[in-house]
Amino acid sequence: MAAMFSRKPAYAAAAPVSDANGDLRARLMAAVANPYIAASGAAFLFLMSLAGLVLVTGDPKAGAPSIRVELTKIGATKNAPEGWKEALANEGEHEAGFVPDTLDLSAKPIVNAPAEASISFPGETDAAPVHAPGGALPQAPIAGLSGPGPGGAPLPIIAANGRTAAEAYARPFTANGRPKVSVVIGGLGLNPQTTRAAIETLPGEITLSFAPYAEGLQGWIDLARANGHEVLLETPMEPADYPANDPGPYTLIAANRPEDTVRKLEWLMSRATGYFGLSNYLGARFVESDAAMNTFNAALKSRGLAFVDDGLAARRGGAIPRASADRVIDDDLSAEAINIQLRALETGAGARGQSLGSGFAYPVTINQVRAWAAGLNARGMQLAPASALARR
Repeated sequence: MAAMFSRKPAYAAAAPVSDANGDLRARLMAAVANPYIAASGAAFLFLMSLAGLVLVTGDPKAGAPSIRVELTKIGATKNAPEGWKEALANEGEHEAGFVPDTLDLSAKPIVNAPAEASISFPGETDAAPVHAPGGALPQAPIAGLSGPGPGGAPLPIIAANGRTAAEAYARPFTANGRPKVSVVIGGLGLNPQTTRAAIETLPGEITLSFAPYAEGLQGWIDLARANGHEVLLETPMEPADYPANDPGPYTLIAANRPEDTVRKLEWLMSRATGYFGLSNYLGARFVESDAAMNTFNAALKSRGLAFVDDGLAARRGGAIPRASADRVIDDDLSAEAINIQLRALETGAGARGQSLGSGFAYPVTINQVRAWAAGLNARGMQLAPASALARR
């Protein structure tokens, strides 16, 4: 009974031997019998086996979808204007002038072809060909359409000959007599992958709207125009649930004094150049204020800009080029729901002669709009930039 409850380990009971060899064998047997030494040995053998396997077969992460490619080999450099990489450098993480040589993408392997690459999104199965779908627009700034604002940053101005940014930076358009359908995709510049996909896979007639807080904003706008897209700059406006829902430090507040609204607008407009107008980001409370919208419209008129909203300001006019979306196409983020909204745009265009939809830069939205636009001409419609629908 005493032996059964002994705290000594079993390996302590090994009997001594008379000769040295026997003593060595006994020590080895005792070591093997020790559970701690045995476990350590097994772990060491496992690690050595694993290391050998990696040496033979290669990187154990080789089958993962994450890839690392040179910037010059991805579609984002296609038709890119000079200096675009410098403009896209992350100023918050790198020293001035530093441009990373590579990007990490969670995507399918890029096809080894000089003309196009493949980009896919989480949850999507088909990669989209990256290409320049429309003729390049003139690179901004266009002479005579910008002047120094507060702090020296450029702001849009009306040229001496009366030409405005709303005219000069809009995508040229010639109506063919068919009903016109337009789509604006917003929220761009915040996610590099979806921004590149929208710029490079959507037809040039699709208008792109960029967030003012985006890093490398001018580089994204230059790249969009190089791929044929006209551009809007988003204006964060006070929503109904502000400040619980705060669109950022330069949000236009309905109760602000006119000079405060203009000051914020000038900061927003100084972030980049090459846009033909502004769009709203949120703003249910702001657009309901007569005083706030009068200040906003007057500021845009003095700068020669258009205003295109997502439908919130549909009842607002103004002596500036204006367009309001008839519907938001991706309130329901399913492919079928987006297709239903896009078909409704066609129905509306057939009834009224034109129709405008607004969407966000979700992967599913970009994919569905791309597929829908490809068959629009065959269905008797004309895809038009949003500027073609803007009226005073």
